[in-house]
Amino acid sequence: MPSTSPAHFSPLTPIVSPPSFSLPRTVRLVRDFAELAGTPFRDGVNALCWPRVLDGDFAAVAAGLEVPRGLTHLDADLLGGLSLDQDGRRAVAHMQADLERLRGLGLDPVLECVNGYTHPLLPPHLRTDVCSFHADSATAEADTWLCTYHGACSEGLPDDHALRRADHPASRRALLAAFGGGEGAAFEAWLEEHFHDLHYLPRPGAVPYAFGVFHLWRIATRHPGCAVPPCIHRAPYPVPGQRRLLLIS
Repeated sequence: MPSTSPAHFSPLTPIVSPPSFSLPRTVRLVRDFAELAGTPFRDGVNALCWPRVLDGDFAAVAAGLEVPRGLTHLDADLLGGLSLDQDGRRAVAHMQADLERLRGLGLDPVLECVNGYTHPLLPPHLRTDVCSFHADSATAEADTWLCTYHGACSEGLPDDHALRRADHPASRRALLAAFGGGEGAAFEAWLEEHFHDLHYLPRPGAVPYAFGVFHLWRIATRHPGCAVPPCIHRAPYPVPGQRRLLLIS
């Protein structure tokens, strides 16, 4: 098999292209990876986006994978074993180049293929899956990095367009019923233990924004000392028959 190492292709410099979608004031566009990694979150900005256009046949990569239903981590052996033409190998090289960029920051990113979801779909007020609007959290300073290479992309929700689900009256009543008790510290602890405190509903008239394809994002999480609200986002609902390729850290 031909090599799929990023060094096999030169150069692998993405073309910067402004997103063709509307972005809120909470998002800032950057010019390159150094700016993406080095810009602090402040002044209400909780999402940074490096807009790019990547060449290569990412659809061929997705189609060539022999993966079960659900989520599969894509390691170098799996990607290197694909039968791809030069365009397909170039797509793999772009994904591996992004892995090396993030590893250079001391992160542990993964490439994933999403071939539908296998988790049970809970009632709306109890959902804590990635397709529900949510914020990521950490016990120490950390950010979330995301890029969709193929398939439907993630969506973001400006924090002033979002209401914590546990604060929505009808949802709170349903959560209290699931908890089996009344208001108080025990209920708040139960919400946190089951991640309900991290999930949100769009307010009336809310306008989510698309993360787009190929663009590399760094978004704020909820952690001690974070200077801005966390970025509220969700994964796309699965499209039957369509696979999604993404990077996440």
